Amino acid sequence: MQPSSPRPPLDPLTGAAVALAVVAVSSSGPLIAFAAAPALAIAFWRNTLAVAVLGPFSLLRRRAEFRRLTVGAGRREGWYCVLSGVALAAHFATWMSAVQLTSVAAATALGATQPVWQGLIARGQGRRLPATVWAGIAVAVAGAALATGADVTVSGRTVAGDLLAVAGGMFAAVYTAFGERARGSLSTTTYTTVCYGVCGALLLVVCLAAGLPLTGYDGGTWLAILGLVAGAQLLGHSMFNYALHRVSATTISVLILLEVPGAALIAWWWLGQVPRPLALPGLALLLVGVAVVVIGGTRAARVRRGPLLTDVC
Repeated sequence: MQPSSPRPPLDPLTGAAVALAVVAVSSSGPLIAFAAAPALAIAFWRNTLAVAVLGPFSLLRRRAEFRRLTVGAGRREGWYCVLSGVALAAHFATWMSAVQLTSVAAATALGATQPVWQGLIARGQGRRLPATVWAGIAVAVAGAALATGADVTVSGRTVAGDLLAVAGGMFAAVYTAFGERARGSLSTTTYTTVCYGVCGALLLVVCLAAGLPLTGYDGGTWLAILGLVAGAQLLGHSMFNYALHRVSATTISVLILLEVPGAALIAWWWLGQVPRPLALPGLALLLVGVAVVVIGGTRAARVRRGPLLTDVC
């Protein structure tokens, strides 16, 4: 993947979309932990139902854009959409399984290592991130771990969940990086329809191969799945994908860290998973790290207007 071109300045609508996305994805972990269904089956329905909502609209309004993905230079964007869907399936398979093996707080915090992997991907693409961005990433990830207690315990089940959560963070970074490439020229609905469709199809194959039940759940589980579709998927992932046309993948991955305290608070209120005493200091550290990334990256871009720095903010 090649470094992306400079982006237009951030507008209020994009800022509002990111804020809405953070609130929406904060509900993901608690809903997954509550649902009495296999994690992969939940992931399948989450993506498939989202495509059922987005598909008719995008196919009706964006037919020319879909055709462009299959011919000429448009095939590159088409492949970015497909690869993003593959990475998203891997992210859901690992991270959603982690939520059911360890605590919501630990799974969310360990998945929040995404900015580290995102920064390494950006470096591999030839982008030299400012030192302030790396410092902000380190502070934000440390704050997430401190706030939620992402420590490895002696339980084999919990250790497996912790490792899966880290893998989920890695795949989330790959998913966002491919999405950044695709969103350079595609509308949000076209990109998300293809990406979620590929993800849902792959998860269906895995569920059928593993013999996982896709139906027969209780009413509460179906409500949780519908909540995931409406909130974390359509208002969360889709709004982050929308913002990728003005905000870099690295900055988006750091902003997603704000999901960590939100998920922990919801799990405390709803599921009785009490946060650690260090939650408030950790939250403060997390917010400082996010501010350093956003403000530091913006200042660096103003000093040097080349594409290597404008990608950061």
